[in-house]
Amino acid sequence: MSDHPSDQSDATPVTLDDLLERCRALIASGERRILGIAGTPGAGKSTLCAALIAGLGGQAVLVGQDGFHFANQELERLGRRDRKGAPDTFDVDGFVALLGRLGPSGADTVYAPVFDRALEESIGSAVPVPASVPLVITEGNYLLADDHGWSAVREHLHESWFVDVSPELRRDRLVRRRVSYGHSPADSADWVREVDEKNAAVVDATRTNADLLLHLTTVL
Repeated sequence: MSDHPSDQSDATPVTLDDLLERCRALIASGERRILGIAGTPGAGKSTLCAALIAGLGGQAVLVGQDGFHFANQELERLGRRDRKGAPDTFDVDGFVALLGRLGPSGADTVYAPVFDRALEESIGSAVPVPASVPLVITEGNYLLADDHGWSAVREHLHESWFVDVSPELRRDRLVRRRVSYGHSPADSADWVREVDEKNAAVVDATRTNADLLLHLTTVL
């Protein structure tokens, strides 16, 4: 977890180059570090992570929180399928355990799951994290949350960022994303309004736990 105070600011623009330098400074000691990137659904976390991974080359690997979605079958059993993506629809303990394994630089490759949006299911052991990679970037909605066991995540983060975005842009992105995966525009809008918006309110309340507040329009 970070040992420096939050330096959130709405006034100073932050560029992608600035963030890449921040990542390089984080791993300057040569020891494995974990960077957490949080934000509401549709904030642009994946876009930012892709840019960071590309800019850092082989120095970083992305491990997403979404790989720990409960399977749809289990969500059905728990009666939570209709609100998939809520804080209590993830295997939080499994995610925390993986972060614990990823923290130290060991001799072996550690494997992480990935979430397939087309299947709406997770695929296990899909992301190899070699011991030689100094930076693990993990992104997700609830990295900075406190309830349902999520507070344990922060113990494994050496630094955390929160990606901010306007509600209008976020909602538009989410509807277009669901439509792109075969859902009707009407059903997509209903899901965003009834599910994603409730989750976004929970996530937005966690921004004060971040070390850095980012407005993505000033980054990419």
